[in-house]
Amino acid sequence: MGHSWLALAVLTYGVCFVGVVGQVGQRSRYEPNWASLDQRPLPRWYDEAKVGIFLHYGVYTVPSFGSEWFWTNWINLRNPDYIRYMQRNYRPDFTYQQFADQFTAELFNATQWALLFRDSGAKYVVLTSKHHDGYTLWPSKYSFGWNAVDVGPKRDIIKELAAAIRGNTDLKFGLYYSLFEWFNRMWIDDKLHLLLQQHFVDYKVRPEQMELVQQYLPEIIWSDGDWEAPAKYWKSEEFIAWLYNDSPVRETVVTNDRWGFGTACLHGDFYNCADRFNPGVLQTHKWENAFTLDRTSWGQRFDVTLDDFMSSKDVIKELVSTVSCNGNVLINVGPTKYGTILPIFEERLRDMGRWLKINGEGIYGSAPWIYQNDTLTPNVWYTRGQQSSNASMVVYAFVLEYPYDTNELDLYPLGKSINVFGNVLLTGLDMGSDSEVLSKKTTEITMLGMQDTKIEWTSSHNKLHIVFPPKHHIDKRGLDLAWTFKITII
Repeated sequence: MGHSWLALAVLTYGVCFVGVVGQVGQRSRYEPNWASLDQRPLPRWYDEAKVGIFLHYGVYTVPSFGSEWFWTNWINLRNPDYIRYMQRNYRPDFTYQQFADQFTAELFNATQWALLFRDSGAKYVVLTSKHHDGYTLWPSKYSFGWNAVDVGPKRDIIKELAAAIRGNTDLKFGLYYSLFEWFNRMWIDDKLHLLLQQHFVDYKVRPEQMELVQQYLPEIIWSDGDWEAPAKYWKSEEFIAWLYNDSPVRETVVTNDRWGFGTACLHGDFYNCADRFNPGVLQTHKWENAFTLDRTSWGQRFDVTLDDFMSSKDVIKELVSTVSCNGNVLINVGPTKYGTILPIFEERLRDMGRWLKINGEGIYGSAPWIYQNDTLTPNVWYTRGQQSSNASMVVYAFVLEYPYDTNELDLYPLGKSINVFGNVLLTGLDMGSDSEVLSKKTTEITMLGMQDTKIEWTSSHNKLHIVFPPKHHIDKRGLDLAWTFKITII
């Protein structure tokens, strides 16, 4: 074999990371059109954060049945399950609005929530300011009598949670806002006029959006309820241009991609594409996987069984596979009408927090590796660590299924065969001939959480054969759900 010298490749696919910024220097002004808005660099904090918590909280937690779409499923869609539920439990003339009196939140403790989210390892929180039923969690000037201060808790839920998050944690605070409202007469009237008039946008949506941003300074604007009208109707481009140019959060704010039909997966600082979107392959544009711990509902409900909930292992698998492909996870929890978070949700979040405490260095601030998952060994995903000062390269291998039968595993972090990769920036590291790329001379391997334990391993060309430490030692350290090897190539 000839003496072919390889430079080890690092993934910096041009389109992938162009436009991630730390500090904004000379700030350009953005025009209210997608061509201009799409040029805005993504604030670095969002890419580095990786993990967020989503909260669906509102009047729908009172019936706590089916999902947060209770009102429309019952009244518009005439779903027989919902009709039967109402017939059995409420008098015939009972209205959805009457549920609001029972949305009491008397046990709501914003500090308790904030500390739980901090302990979960999350770096940002997104709260539903208003869902499709139009009920707002703040005293909106444009929703008199249908907000959390006028009816229900008699409290400004957004103000309390924002203060608790900012006062007790380093997490970023963001707000979800539904553009449309199922039963708002202005919205229905605009639809009857074929969306040629925009009264609902001018007198309801835009004033509320501005009020939310100016009053609560959210650093994520998570838009939804956009799909029945184009972005031009919602005047989305004008609003986002104001956010980026003149709003009080212009330096750090990020937006998603739900701004009118046709914008999903096309426009926004990050793409949601669809609920529970996890493509399993590298996405060049920053994206987010918003998913629910209760597999079928975003709002809290009591018609559930244990099978309806993701296990902690499911959550870590979702987290790892998402981050490996350049995504963030936004993990949804539905609090109860009392203002509490059910213990099963709390357990999932605390399990994730314990796992991230040990394995987080391979998650936070990481970038995609040249391969997202191991093509030969199943259930292994990769990320790349931040470049160190001594120019060494760090790759993290997340093993989702423990090799119980052998306690050993083969990893192929450089793929099936070692190539010089095109379309990437090279580190310039000379790694020797291809048979020596992964050798004791060039490579160090540790297991996160077991850094003081020497890992036994051998290499052959592009294969690493790794022997896990004794399982009882691993278990004693509390390592479970997924196991991470840190491969440092010097």
